[in-house]
Amino acid sequence: MKKYFIKSLKSSDLDENAQPLNMNFNRLLRTDRDIDELIGICKGITADNIVSTEEALYLERWLKINKEIANQYPANMLIGRIETMLIDGVFDDNEKLELLSVLQDLTGERPSHEICDNYSTALPFDQPFPEVVFRNNLFCLTGKFCYGTRNLCESEIIKRAGQVQSNPTLKTNYLVIGILGSSDWIHTTHGRKIEKAVEYRDKGLPIKIIPEEHWVNSIQTAG
Repeated sequence: MKKYFIKSLKSSDLDENAQPLNMNFNRLLRTDRDIDELIGICKGITADNIVSTEEALYLERWLKINKEIANQYPANMLIGRIETMLIDGVFDDNEKLELLSVLQDLTGERPSHEICDNYSTALPFDQPFPEVVFRNNLFCLTGKFCYGTRNLCESEIIKRAGQVQSNPTLKTNYLVIGILGSSDWIHTTHGRKIEKAVEYRDKGLPIKIIPEEHWVNSIQTAG
């Protein structure tokens, strides 16, 4: 989890209560705190592998109250899904299972995968999965990969005439998310890359977000 050390700030940057004056710094602290709380709520809801109507309504209310993260991934995607499920006033069994799956994906708490023991979040993936073209396209990798080391994964892209970059940019074509996730991914470089890619995609840029499994299948198809 990301930690902040107030003592690294100059005294002139603090108010009379020793709180940072910088508004952007304060906003970042509040945002991370709210996301921490959101992840904690989601973990609590999924602990018994059941999502009740009361829990769904509580989560919807919490998201609406905490407006500061309402337009930020993953809160913006989550509130849309919940509102759609509850709009008719009926939260049926299929919707309960769907929301349980969404929350488990968000927190990385889904049961064991047939290949690996832990999932990365599945929420931001392009649906349906797009065709992966390696030649002359830019790839950014994030997370840990079952396929192998980062160097090995990058070499597979390069040998197929693709290019690799360390962070998503306006020119990135694919963000590939490793299947080995973490329940605190949102506070890591892994999570920040996902946020940035989702932001670019929402602005209409042609970046595709795909899971490792689809990337591996594409490698095998490309030969």
